[in-house]
Amino acid sequence: MQLYAIRRRNGWQDGPALEAAAARSKDEGDKMPADVRWIRSYVLAEDDGTLGTVCIYEASSPEKIREHAARVGMPADEISVVADTVIVRPDPVAVAA
Repeated sequence: MQLYAIRRRNGWQDGPALEAAAARSKDEGDKMPADVRWIRSYVLAEDDGTLGTVCIYEASSPEKIREHAARVGMPADEISVVADTVIVRPDPVAVAA
């Protein structure tokens, strides 16, 4: 499996819509364990007020990522192979309110 970054632009109107898509994504990914594995996502505020994401996946091919996205009903605008990882600092951990 190869590591990929997927850019999903303007995919969701709000947080609840994104959360619903994330649940579908996990369920569909669990049905494709040899082909797609979701690692993490970063949620982005788009210029038009919608939400987009940059997602990190392990996958057997870009085609399997597109198949997974189609099953879930989410965009997969750009799919790029991750050549390397440079970690300067770990991701920040949200503090519970």
